[in-house]
This record gives sequence, structure tokens and C-alpha cells, in this order.
Amino acid sequence: MLSKIYLFLLYFILACTQLSSSSSINSSALSVDRGFIGTGGSVSSNQTLTCDTVPYPFGSAGIAFPGFEIIGCTYEETSTPLLSLSNNTYRIQEISLQGYITIVAGPIHKRCFGANGIGTDPKGSEQFNLAKTPFTLSYQYNMLTVVGCNNLVLITNQDTKLTSGCVTFCDLQGMFSDRSCSGLGCCQATLPGPLKSFDLNFTQISILNSSMNTFNCSALYFGRRDDFQPDQSGFLFQNLDIDDYNNLIHLDWVIGTESCKVARNNIGSFACKNNSECYNSASVTGYLCKCSQGYKGNPYANDGCTDIDECLSDPCVGHCFNLPGSYACSCPTGMTGDGTKGGSGCKRVFQLGVALGAGIGVLFILVILSSFSYWGFQKRKKIKMRSQFFRQNGGYLLQQRLASQGIDSVKKIFTENELAKATENYSENNILGQGGYGTVYKGTLSDLKVVAIKKSIIENENQIEQFINEITILSQINHRNVVKLLGCCLETPVPLLVYEFIPNGTLLHLIQSQNSEFYLPWDYRLRISAEAARAIAYLHSAASFPIIHRDIKSSNILLDENFIAKVSDFGVSRSVPFNKTHLTTLIQGTFGYLDPEYFQTSLLTEKSDVYSFGVVLAELLTGEKPISFARSEEFHNLAIYFTAAFDENRLLQVIDCPVAGEAEAEELYVIAHLTRRCLNTKGEERPTMKEVAIELEALRRMRNQQRQRGNAEMEPLLVTVKATNSETVECTKQYSLEGHMLSSMDLPR
Repeated sequence: MLSKIYLFLLYFILACTQLSSSSSINSSALSVDRGFIGTGGSVSSNQTLTCDTVPYPFGSAGIAFPGFEIIGCTYEETSTPLLSLSNNTYRIQEISLQGYITIVAGPIHKRCFGANGIGTDPKGSEQFNLAKTPFTLSYQYNMLTVVGCNNLVLITNQDTKLTSGCVTFCDLQGMFSDRSCSGLGCCQATLPGPLKSFDLNFTQISILNSSMNTFNCSALYFGRRDDFQPDQSGFLFQNLDIDDYNNLIHLDWVIGTESCKVARNNIGSFACKNNSECYNSASVTGYLCKCSQGYKGNPYANDGCTDIDECLSDPCVGHCFNLPGSYACSCPTGMTGDGTKGGSGCKRVFQLGVALGAGIGVLFILVILSSFSYWGFQKRKKIKMRSQFFRQNGGYLLQQRLASQGIDSVKKIFTENELAKATENYSENNILGQGGYGTVYKGTLSDLKVVAIKKSIIENENQIEQFINEITILSQINHRNVVKLLGCCLETPVPLLVYEFIPNGTLLHLIQSQNSEFYLPWDYRLRISAEAARAIAYLHSAASFPIIHRDIKSSNILLDENFIAKVSDFGVSRSVPFNKTHLTTLIQGTFGYLDPEYFQTSLLTEKSDVYSFGVVLAELLTGEKPISFARSEEFHNLAIYFTAAFDENRLLQVIDCPVAGEAEAEELYVIAHLTRRCLNTKGEERPTMKEVAIELEALRRMRNQQRQRGNAEMEPLLVTVKATNSETVECTKQYSLEGHMLSSMDLPR
């Protein structure tokens, strides 16, 4: 006997090793891929479930929750409900709303061998697969049970690849008396986790003994853990009619393949109804429902969870009041306590205590009323002050202006507290810049978005007009090269505007930077000028109303984290009606950028912005300030200084050394000629901003094409420029496009 056990263990280990190493399997093995095998046989146990007692989500087609359809309930309510799985039907023994169902099934697999050792065709139903059903074979309640002689059975979970199995063997009489089903003619094994599909290997082991020639039938069952037990005398396999033995299989079920958190977002398909709670399945992906605390019934049916009347169980010493999902206890008059049997109960109180309690109660009510009164007064006062500030800051004027131009509203109205918190109560450490129109702070909103907050200075009606004008203009504009207005706050003593945060400062700051190790490369200057020109051209022609900026300058061109240009500061901008080409206005702008024709005639046209942009181009070419007293008196103005150098054919004398060393001569001439045209004293001789943008973009594309052909890497250059007075001007600049600036960012396309 010991030798047989030893041989059986040796063979089992060998078989598992062969399977794990993907070797060939015994030729007599039956392989069933990715499916269950079962049968719809009868069972002698008492049948209690009928069609009229089937709970939702189960039901007939068209009534049941998708995936929970049953059959056999078409004509009579008292008929037996059946479950259809892969073309086989199974009688339903029990349905539990706690997430399981039991069905009646026969052997998974049966096979017999004749005296000659040749096996007959396997018996059992066709395979079925639970992959597209809400059901899973429970590994907690079901066991793999094998009956017969000399069998090796292995089952592999297709999802987890875990494998389980067992071995049976018999003596020559073919009988076992071991009622534990642990190997003598019968063995059991736990399933390798919850099963949707599996691989099954059923092998006849011919080397253990010859009992298979006498006792030749074997069968495999899935069944609940405690349902299969050998009787007192054991089984005699030659007399066993396997097809007549049926057992119960425990199937778990869940709703869907999502967690509760995801499923709640789809109200239309969410299965948990009112007064119920959702909880995730512990074994598979999906969820189940249960009635909330204080309710009972069916959580999957509309109004299926009904209130439990806790007062019927008499939980209170005093009065009991049933509440939806709960209850409350109270004590009779003259008594105190929580009124519950498990708590402090109800105790009588002295009259002095009652009087004292009443007095305290009245005092408490008075305090509450006073607090509400004071709170209401403060609220009304605050509302009045906000209304006053709204009117004072031009809120009504803004509403009229937006309505007249067909704009619904500003994008977002921020609260005073929200912006104060974002700027740490307007800390000096958060100041980005200051000017004649106010102070700009860096702020971080509650969603961690970084913004720029402009705290305007309002001293007269003209400044209110500029403030409202900026909001109106920016509310019409949506362009990637124009700074975005995110919202405003008018109900404060000082009006506030909230913009997107632009981290790299102004173009003026980079041009005038004194740091010799950090300068603006020519590629960046060319791209930034093209982006700014494109934005101004959009203002002139593509916006809902043509807009003249009136204050184009390098300090109003901001640079974001990728050094993308953003045109800003629209306080003095003006919208131009479609039927007009100019406006007559008070002279406003910045000295050095101001159009001389506009200065003399007060006629504001789009060409005024062209002139100002020409000054910006001159700054990019020369690196000079728009007004500089370091130059001779006649050339304090950069526009005059540049046009004179261009007209006198001494352009290279005024070009910034790094630019001269980096740009091609043809590029310098083209952009210098464009700058000269923009700086014409007569507006009609200047190009439009659209023409300027097209020329700059064409020049940029041409340079990119040249760089792609092999000019990407710049070497240290010595630029020698011959002046008209025969003097030699030399400027040496060690630099590389792979230097400080390009090491921290990519050139935007």
C-alpha cells in the first residue's frame, strides 16, 4: 500500500512538472479549452423557487436587468425558472440578492474504458463559457470532485494561470471506505480562484494498477463544498450510474464590470435604486447593492427598499418615533434622558431644574436671534457696499458696453476673498510689476492655477473708462498670441482683473538685459516679432470689431514659459466701427513709440499701430532703447536713429552685434527694409499689419528651411562691419544656439 502511495505522489509531481514546462500530455488526456462542461439533469431535492418568486434583477427577457434573463416562465407563474448558459439549460435552485445563485448540474466529464483499455467517447454536455455573463464559478463554495480509479485531473484558471488538481487510485476490488474523499477512489480540490473560463486536463493513469480494467468509469463534478460526501459503505464503481447523480453548483454574480465609483457616473445603467448602497465585489470586478441602514427589501427594484419600523421592536423607554431609515426616542414631560432602553433612559427632573432649563433656553433663543439679526445686518451692509463698489468701478457701464457689442458676460466673476487668498493678501513678495495704471500680482487660485492679478488705480472717470475698455476689448478676443482675460472682480474698493500668468517677463526686459551670458537669439527675435505681428493683424481685421491697440511697445509684449509672444495691456485700445477708417481721440500712447502723424492730427488709424510696431522691430535689430540720451541729441529717438542709418546706407553700424553675427545679410536687409517702411512718417505709405505679419512669417520659414539644410549649429563668430567713414567696426560675441536659452526650452513651431 505504501509503495502505491509513493508511486502516486511521484507521478503527480512528474505530471505537474511536465505541464508547467509545456511538455506533451498523455495521449489519453482530455483537453477542454476555456469553458465549463455541465448538464441540465434533475435533482431529487425539494424545489422551492418558482417563477412568481424570482427577484429582480432576474426575470424574463425584456424585464430583467441585462445579463440576468431566465427562461421557462412564459406561461405559468408557478413553473420552474431555468438559466441558459451556452445552449444548455439549468434548473435554478436558489437566487440570493447577496450575490449568488445555485443551479442543478450533473457531471462535468465522464469517461469509461473497456477491457482492452480503449476509452469511449467522453460524456457530458458541451462546454459553456461565462466570460460574457455576470456569473462566476465560486471558489469559496465549490469544490472540484473526482470519482473513479487512477485519475489525474488538473484545472487551470485562464485569467490568473493558477492551477489546482487531485489524483485518485483504487485497490483491486474497486471499493473505497475513506469517507473523507481524499484520494481512495475519490478526491477533492479547491478551485484556482473565481472562474470565468479554464483549461481542464483529465488523464487516466494506467501505471498505478490494473483496476481500470475492472472498474472503468470515472467522473468529474463541480459542486458545493459540503454537498458531495461518500456514504457509510463507500462507492462500488462498477455499479455507479454517474448520469443519475446531480449536485448543486454555486455561482456568484455581480452587476457590470465597473467599480461603484465608476458606475455611479452613469445614472441610466446604475442598478442600485433609492434607499440603497453600492459596494464592490470582493472576488471579481463589479458591484452589488444592499438596502441602506434602516431599510429592507430588494435594492435593485424601484422603491424596493422599504423603511423598517424600528418602533415595533420597542427600543424606547419613552415615546418612539419611526423615521425614514431610523427612529428617535423621547421622554415624557417632566422627565429627561435619551429615552432608549440601552441608554440613559428617562429620569424625572426637579421643577427648579425645569425653570432653570427654560430660562437658559430663552436666553439661548435670544442669543440666536441677536446673532441672526447682526448677521443679517452685516450681510445687508456688505451687499450695499458691494453694490456701491460695483457702481463706483464702472460695473453698470461695463454691462451696457458688453450688451451693446453682443457679449454675454465676462468669463468669470471672482470674489474678493478668493483673490486675497491667491495673493497672500496682496503680499509685496508677489508683485510682478507696477505702473501708472496699477500693480500686477502673482496669485495661485484654489485649483493651483497660477494667474496674474491686476489691481487697478482708479482716481478719475477717465481711468474707469480705460479699465472698462480693457475688459470689453479682451472679452472679444480669442487668440493664442493675445494675453487671456480670465475674469474680474468689481465689488471691491479697487477693481481687479485676472489674467493668465506669463512667466518670462516682457520683450523689453530680454532685449535690454545686461547679462552678457544671456541674450535673445536671432531665431527667437524673428519668431516673437512674427507672433506679435500676427496678433496685431488679428486685432485689426479678424476680431468681431476692428481694434486699434494704441500702445504697442516691447514692454507690452509678454513671453510665456516657451517664449511665445503675448500682446497685453488694452487699457487705451479702441474699437473701430466697420464703416470708419479712423477715430479722432485724445493723444495717448508712449513717447518713443507714438505715431507722429497721430500726434499732429489726433486721427487714430490702424497705421498708428504699424508705426509703433516698427519701433519694436528696430529694438529687436539694434538692441537700443526707444528713447536714449546716450545717443546724440538729434538721435535720441530710436525711429529717427534707425531710419537715418538705413537711408544713409550704414545699417550695419547700428545692428546689435549678436544679431549681425547670427543673421544672414539678406535677412537683415529684408527685415530692416520692412522696419523702415513701418516707420514712414506718412501713414498711407506704411504697410498694413497683415502685410507685415506675412513678410515676417515668410522670412522665418525661409530661415528654418536653411537651418534644416545644415545651418543648425552656429560657431563663434567675428563680425567685421565697414563703416562709411572707412573705419572698421569689430564686435566679437561667443555664443551658440545650444547655450543657456536653448538648453531650457525647445523652439516652438
